[in-house]
Amino acid sequence: MKKNRAIAFALAAVMAVMAMSLAACGGQGNQQSGQSGDSFEIALVTDLGTIDDKSFNQGSWEGVEQYAKENNISHKYYQPAEQSDDAYLATIDLAVRGGAKIVVTPGFLFEVPIFHAQERYPEVSFILVDGNPHNEDYSVFRTDPNAVGVTYAEEEAGYLAGYAAVAEGMRNLGFMGGMAVPAVIRFGYGYIQGAEAAAQDLGLGDGSIQMNYFYTGGFEATPEVQAMAASWYNSGMDVIFGCGGAVGNSVMIAAEQAGKKVIGVDVDQSDESPTVITSAMKGLRKSVYDCITSFYAGEFPGGQGLVFHAKNDGIGLPMETSRFDNFSQSDYDAVYARLHDELVTLVRDENNGNPVAITDIPVKSVTVTSLNS
Repeated sequence: MKKNRAIAFALAAVMAVMAMSLAACGGQGNQQSGQSGDSFEIALVTDLGTIDDKSFNQGSWEGVEQYAKENNISHKYYQPAEQSDDAYLATIDLAVRGGAKIVVTPGFLFEVPIFHAQERYPEVSFILVDGNPHNEDYSVFRTDPNAVGVTYAEEEAGYLAGYAAVAEGMRNLGFMGGMAVPAVIRFGYGYIQGAEAAAQDLGLGDGSIQMNYFYTGGFEATPEVQAMAASWYNSGMDVIFGCGGAVGNSVMIAAEQAGKKVIGVDVDQSDESPTVITSAMKGLRKSVYDCITSFYAGEFPGGQGLVFHAKNDGIGLPMETSRFDNFSQSDYDAVYARLHDELVTLVRDENNGNPVAITDIPVKSVTVTSLNS
């Protein structure tokens, strides 16, 4: 009898340990209100990063927190165990089972998972940040009434960064992107065109601005990226636009060693390094906040692909933290007004579905040296 009780006690202990282990597995995030086991209405599923990644996860989570705290609504984030469509879908399922009425997913890697999740969970609404839902082979793009795709005019943010750099007095510029995905390409193309516009406004001659242009092929911080950035700075480059997630961190290290400047991306990265002179920002917080507000107002823009740009204050430079000596707030306001009033037509990554080459960008003052060709 004692033996049976001992076995039962041992089994209970094992089950308790297993339950605690499962609760600590991937997919569990930060509980922002209530106690364990409560229902959380607003959920955010991160990519492999964390909510303090100084990028998409953080910017999106700030939008969630702002609305939830203002309106006393339960909210929580969930982090997948790995980067894969299956892991993302499993984590979305966890959020739905946890009571989520609306799920925010930051990053284009969620395009395929949301394509399936919107059909699997028709009673739940989804905000896909930086993309639009499509199937695995891109043959079907579909945004259902319970989902919305949010994208940004990266070319406009890049334009502001390029303009500011030249107006600040810089003449040797660099662009170091990550993977050559549409968003990164648009940032880079806008950067070239902004530099050209500033050169024209300042009356600079043909070929007065030199620009190195390169895609690293990934979004990681690597010794190779740092070494290339260091070589650019050592050759006389003034500033590099680090446009590719952690690629920018490698550029910042090289800039600190060389005493040069960096342009950040996506969010205000001024606190990442004193070398960050400004950042080409997407309005991640604002766009997520606006979409959640629409959901609770009964006006969710389901079935649409929204674009945030200058006209709706969806992109910009953080002038309050930028480290400019010559480029003023009034200068910025004047350039921003051109974009807001749609007085500037920019070359994007494609035209009527056809890819646009970097050589198709009309420039006179900027000489672009593409190191990927």
